[in-house]
Amino acid sequence: MTITLLPADSRRSQRLLAGTLRLALRSLVKPLFHPVTPVPLLRRGLRLSALTTLTARGTERMDVLLDGVPAEYLRAANSSVRHDQVLLYLHGGAYVVGSPGTHRAVTSHLARASGAGVFALDYRLAPEHPFPAAQDDAVTAYQSLLAQGYAPEQILIGGDSAGGGLALSTALRLRDSGLPAPAGLILISPWADLTHPAARRAQQPDDVMLTWATLRHAAQRYAPDQLQHPYVSPLLADLGGLPPTLIIGATDEILDDDTTRLAAALAQAGVDTHTFVYQDMWHVFAVHAGVLAQADDAIRRMAAFIQRGELCPTVS
Repeated sequence: MTITLLPADSRRSQRLLAGTLRLALRSLVKPLFHPVTPVPLLRRGLRLSALTTLTARGTERMDVLLDGVPAEYLRAANSSVRHDQVLLYLHGGAYVVGSPGTHRAVTSHLARASGAGVFALDYRLAPEHPFPAAQDDAVTAYQSLLAQGYAPEQILIGGDSAGGGLALSTALRLRDSGLPAPAGLILISPWADLTHPAARRAQQPDDVMLTWATLRHAAQRYAPDQLQHPYVSPLLADLGGLPPTLIIGATDEILDDDTTRLAAALAQAGVDTHTFVYQDMWHVFAVHAGVLAQADDAIRRMAAFIQRGELCPTVS
């Protein structure tokens, strides 16, 4: 198991910026994720908060369908860039909220930095569409990419938070179904164990965005009677046979223990994996790409993995 702890940015400007973003998240976003917040209000609020993040310049996007599943396709606008490598990206949002639009700051920066095409999937959400609807959509989209002529070694699957867990469980289902594995997995702050054992709740406090009560409520909306199912909590599954995996985590997030446990489980299963944990960062800090230096660094590491399969790239 290889876990690299990356130090906090010591520059005063970055410290002030990080402090401002923390305050904004705690004041504006965290209250939205309270268990009593109606789902429609939560979804509107997340769309509005996404307006404070930056879409990468020099990218273009279009709406597409992957065998009937809506998605947003993003790529670098430079015509000389090759787009034969693609990332199927699954957004976060506790399986209840989120869309390609709310996570465009991540997908657009990955598209520009890597030169790969990024398919951001608009998978179905709970509680209207509980498990396994989201996973069904992800598998359908992957098979659609294969049908379009992409070879498995040209496709990676990634995601953040719930989308990170969904990317992992989708890879498990592909393996179990006898379908060819993607070239790799990119998991950002993955929510990979929805059972939330009490020991974890005691070890890791609430963070600037999420609380354990929020996660428990979302888990019940997604898979109320199946939290231990390996496709719901893939951290509890047999992880053998999965492709190389890059994990991006942070020390100051509620799912920090998930990151460590998942890295250990993947290593025990013989999966080639590397985990980068950013000091003093929070849950899915990569959405601040283009603003926060630590987020830009994470984007570069993920882009290197997409381009060259480098699990431990040297990034200046």
